[in-house]
Amino acid sequence: MTLIFALLFAAALCLAGYEYRRNRKMYQIIDRMLDEVLDREPVSVSDIREGEISALAGKTKRIQEKMEQDILQAQEEKEQVKSLISNMSHQLKTPLAGLMMYRELLENENLDQRKKKQFLEKMKQQSEKIDWILKSLFKMVRLEQGAIVFEPGAHSLKETLLGAVNGIYAKAEKKEIQIFTESFKDCRVYQHPKWTGEVFENLLENAVKYTETGGEIRIRVTPMEIYTQIEIQDTGMGIPTEEQTEIFKRFYRGKAAENLEGSGIGLYLSRLILEKEKGYMTVSSVPHQGSTFSVFLQNCQN
Repeated sequence: MTLIFALLFAAALCLAGYEYRRNRKMYQIIDRMLDEVLDREPVSVSDIREGEISALAGKTKRIQEKMEQDILQAQEEKEQVKSLISNMSHQLKTPLAGLMMYRELLENENLDQRKKKQFLEKMKQQSEKIDWILKSLFKMVRLEQGAIVFEPGAHSLKETLLGAVNGIYAKAEKKEIQIFTESFKDCRVYQHPKWTGEVFENLLENAVKYTETGGEIRIRVTPMEIYTQIEIQDTGMGIPTEEQTEIFKRFYRGKAAENLEGSGIGLYLSRLILEKEKGYMTVSSVPHQGSTFSVFLQNCQN
C-alpha cells in the first residue's frame, strides 16, 4: 500500500512539474508575443507547433495587423486634415488680404464718393468669393465623408442644363461670349437636378473664365445605349496633355491658370457629385484652341 501511495505521489509530482513547465512556457510565449505587438515587430509564429498556442499566435498576429491598419489610416487622415487646413488657408489668403486692403482705403476721409463706391463693390466681390470657397470646401469635405446623402432619380436633362446656363449667362454676356446649345430631344437621366446643375454650372463657369472675350461655348447632347453624353466645348486657352488627368484632383491648378482667379475645387467637387450619381466625366483639349468636357449620365426609361 505504501508503495502504491509513493508511486501515485511521484506521478502527481511529475504531472505537476510537467504542467508548471508547460504553463511557464506558454506564459513566456504569450509575454514574448505581447512585447512584439507593443514594439510593432512581426509576431514570431514560425517556431510554434502546439495547437492552442499556435491558434493564439495566429489571432495575435491578426490583431497586430488590424492595429497596423488602424494606425496607418489614422496617419493618412491626419495628413489629409493638415493638407486641407493648409489649402484652406492658401485659398482664403488672397480674398482676405483684398478685404483688409479695401477697408484701409475706405478709412481715408478724403476719398471721393466714386472711389468709395468702387472699393465697396470690390469688397463685395471678395466677400462673395470667400463665401463661395467656404461653401465649396464644406460640400467637398461632407461628400468625401459621406455626410451628404442625396437620392438621384429620373429627371429631365433639358431642365437641369437650362438652369445651369441661366446661372452663368450674365457672366458670358459681360465677356461677349456666345453660348450655343445644339438641338436635342429631352430625356430623363439618373441625376439629382440640384447637384447635377452644380456640375454643369461649374463647367460652364470655367469655360467662361478661361475663354477670351468674343469666344464661344457650345453644348452638345448625344444619347448612347447606357449613358447620355453632355459635351461642353469652349474656345479657351486649353489644357496641356500632361495636366488633363491632374485637373480633377483636389486643389489642383494648371500652370497657365495660376495667375487667374480660381480655387481648384470646382472640378474635384463635380467629380465627387457624379460618382454619387454613378456617372463620370472626361476632358479632351488642345492648348490655345479650347477644351471639351464630357459628362456621362445613366439613361432612365422615359
